[in-house]
Amino acid sequence: MKEITFQVSRFDPETDTQPHLEEYTVEVHDGARVLHALHAVHAMDPTLAYRWCCGAGQCGSCAVKVDGTPGLACLTEAHNGMVVEPLDLPVTRDLEVDLAPYLDRFTSIAPNGSAVFPTRAEIEAIKPLRECIECMSCVSVCPALKVSEFAGPTAMRQELRLALDPRDSGDRVAEAVERGLFACTSCQRCRIVCPKEIQIPGKAIEKLREIAARQGLALPRHTDLAKTVRQTGRSVDRSKPTLLEEVPEVIEPEGEVKATVGFFVGCMYNGRLPETARDMLAVMRRNGIRVIIPHEQVCCGSPLIRSGQTEIVDHLKRLNIEAFRSRKIDLVMTMCAGCGSTLKNDYQTPFTVMDATEVLTKFGCEPPAHLPVTVTYHDPCHLLRGQGVSEEPRGLLKSVVEQFVETPNQCCGSGGGVRSGRPEVAAALGDQRGEAFEASGAEMVISCCPFCEYHISEHTDLPVKDLMTLLREGYEKKDRQRAGKKA
Repeated sequence: MKEITFQVSRFDPETDTQPHLEEYTVEVHDGARVLHALHAVHAMDPTLAYRWCCGAGQCGSCAVKVDGTPGLACLTEAHNGMVVEPLDLPVTRDLEVDLAPYLDRFTSIAPNGSAVFPTRAEIEAIKPLRECIECMSCVSVCPALKVSEFAGPTAMRQELRLALDPRDSGDRVAEAVERGLFACTSCQRCRIVCPKEIQIPGKAIEKLREIAARQGLALPRHTDLAKTVRQTGRSVDRSKPTLLEEVPEVIEPEGEVKATVGFFVGCMYNGRLPETARDMLAVMRRNGIRVIIPHEQVCCGSPLIRSGQTEIVDHLKRLNIEAFRSRKIDLVMTMCAGCGSTLKNDYQTPFTVMDATEVLTKFGCEPPAHLPVTVTYHDPCHLLRGQGVSEEPRGLLKSVVEQFVETPNQCCGSGGGVRSGRPEVAAALGDQRGEAFEASGAEMVISCCPFCEYHISEHTDLPVKDLMTLLREGYEKKDRQRAGKKA
């Protein structure tokens, strides 16, 4: 047995105006779960309200937040100092939340009266979607659901499950579109918190969008984007000379060569933000990284995959893989979070893919001079959850600024085709992000994604910069200091 002290959120609607934390000390066995700790509290204070049923991770009843992250109380290990709160849904009492409005959004099978049973292939397609235990963890973290009429991630999962079942008579794809299918930002939070590891964005929402596109239900802005990619090989219109037009294929570093990498440029850094890409290349030269930039590379296909317009995606993949394979490049570096996530998760490459922050961390980064500014960092969804990269950009950022402050992570609203297809949803999420940054006390927002930076800059008065630009500025200051000492 061991003794742990932890806090539990309490709320009595008859006496409290808002939830508050209360501290408890209980004895539990080594390896005890949060549910066991709650049982121990309940033995002392029977007024504590919480749900549980099977105690084995099969019913979803006991979902709560532990230290801010949703999880099943029966599976999450209890620890000293933990904070147990209800999911971010309407609280009825203590740890209990009102699930009814979200459960009501589930559609049921509408039998078509035929004797047709699913084929083996159809059963295999449905399998990844039917493990849901209706804990609503995904619903509690969905940013789109908080600002729009989106039915929610698990409702979309159910829509595809029925759409794939030949025994159902409903028009599930059209129904999903009407219920907000294109409001999902592909932030991946639902996937991360799902106790059954259901890949709702990739296995449900993107598949529904793909069927919708084949049925002519894609959003007009998305069909325009697909046309642009087919015609130009790029997802953004040309507005200035591109990076690929102005840089050589091989950029040699200063001094000793530590590593050779290929650079997958991405559409935004090629056509809209070439200056930022140049900043990154200058940082890589400074740190001994030889960079090879195949000029025939094209759009990675991410905007098409996220919006369901996948007809030419395989063609784009072949072109990009061959561009690097033919040069015998075994490490490809990305700078755009969306491109990196796509190459890592949607491609099968003969080379390793790393974000630029991973490259610098792996091979070593010369410390820049400190800049006199307080900054906060925005985690791009496709970098944090799409690639699992979090510490690397923070480490580099802390090396170049005098003060770093955290801002709680949330999607900015620019991903998943939402900025173009559902701009009102993107704007609402952008406003939330801007307010959070301004409340943080930071003087500047730093990120590693061109789409996030573009979008956030429209929703805050704070300057927004790419991390590589800040590192380049730190090196310039360092060089000025050295020159001043020599003078």
